[in-house]
Amino acid sequence: MRTGHLHQKGHATLARRAALALFAIVGSFAMVSAQAPDRTKPPVPGPPPALKVPAIQKRTLSNGLPVWIMEAHEVPLVQVNLVVLAGSADDPAGKFGLASLTSAMLDEGAGARSSLEIADTIDGLGATLNVAGAVDSSGVRLNVPVGRLSAALPIMADVALRPTFPAADLARVQDERITSLLQTRDEAASLAALAFSRVVFGSTHRYGTGTMGTTASVKALTREDLVAFHKAHYVPAKAALLIIGDVKPDTILPLLQQHFGSWSGKGAPRASLPVPPQVAKRRIVIVDKPGVPQSQIRIGWVGPPRATPDYFPLEVMNTLLGGAFSSRLNNNLREEHGYTYGAYSMFDLRRVAGYFSAQAGVQTDKTAEALREFFNEFGRITTLNAEELSRTKNNIALGYPAEFETTTQLSRKLEDVLVHKLPDDYFDRYIGRVQGVTSEQVQKAALRHLDPSRFVVVIVGDRKKIEAGVAALKLTPAVEVMTVDEVLGR
Repeated sequence: MRTGHLHQKGHATLARRAALALFAIVGSFAMVSAQAPDRTKPPVPGPPPALKVPAIQKRTLSNGLPVWIMEAHEVPLVQVNLVVLAGSADDPAGKFGLASLTSAMLDEGAGARSSLEIADTIDGLGATLNVAGAVDSSGVRLNVPVGRLSAALPIMADVALRPTFPAADLARVQDERITSLLQTRDEAASLAALAFSRVVFGSTHRYGTGTMGTTASVKALTREDLVAFHKAHYVPAKAALLIIGDVKPDTILPLLQQHFGSWSGKGAPRASLPVPPQVAKRRIVIVDKPGVPQSQIRIGWVGPPRATPDYFPLEVMNTLLGGAFSSRLNNNLREEHGYTYGAYSMFDLRRVAGYFSAQAGVQTDKTAEALREFFNEFGRITTLNAEELSRTKNNIALGYPAEFETTTQLSRKLEDVLVHKLPDDYFDRYIGRVQGVTSEQVQKAALRHLDPSRFVVVIVGDRKKIEAGVAALKLTPAVEVMTVDEVLGR
């Protein structure tokens, strides 16, 4: 499952660094059977070993800025992430896209440096510096050889704390974003994602519009808007520094104090984002795109927040349904019927609600058939046997350590702990929590969080070729039509 979508932008152009191998799975896997193995089925591995990650060491700078440190000494690199607890969900009404544009502009000029000077200096240090904006957070991420950390930190501090938002660069970035939004008109998959959000959440809720906003909202944003958003949200009380790599707390804290300790500002209280209302009834909406070779299908509704107590049953249930290549949806629509290159499902879990989505790009002439198979799989999700449950849990558990192989990956995991207020031992307990999920818990979670009779169905495709077949399924009394302009909020 995902916890938010992220955009990143960085000027550095260095080749990817070698992975920092922190963890490895060892041991052999035995068949869970007292009988001779059935060679027609893949073997069911035994429980994987537990995962142990470095301890989170928590400190605080003189201005109250939290500092979380994870020591990893295998490679002389350090990852420094400044996370700000404000993202696109904090966009003011009428200014959708403001948080995203603010974060994108941080490295377009900061302190006494221009964007090119920032890029050249960071490249010269063998480092990378990225700015990032998500639904619930924003920030700046630095990856640097530990010997160059003292030279890179002041640049990072300028980018995060003292951006200049140059007018000329702002105009250029706005033009780039408007162009990107215009290009979305011809990208069926992107259009389907935007249309799905618009139908599920509505045009007035923040989740109903993409993180970049609309063409009109992006055009209307001013430099003063960016300065005000930065002043309100980029403050120590809404931020934290996450440090992962070849460092010790006693050596790095004085550097952090030097460059971030004088950061001040009270900021503004975080606005309360209303919980979106649940979809009331099933709807089928076609966004007409004549001539497209595939129909992009999105099916789902409002999902739970990241804090849901059903997180682990949902993780198992979604992996079984459509969260892995071997999932039921992919086996059905791709392997058995050949309608698509891939069918998937996901829960995008956020601080305030989120969404469930099942999706695929399918052959135009198989749109109705694919839609029928989606609902067939939804209808049998509460039916699973012990072997399938065990295999699904092991699939999750065995793949989990691979998500911690580099300092960058570790830092993203640590961001999740910070943003969603997870317990410090969350990673150490993760595999055990997954393995402890029961069939009954999966069934109950599915019944609570999936109701196909109320799912929204959004299809971006050639209406003349698909509408009759979709209507013949009689999933709804009528099929609705939405224009591309309605999807894009114009």
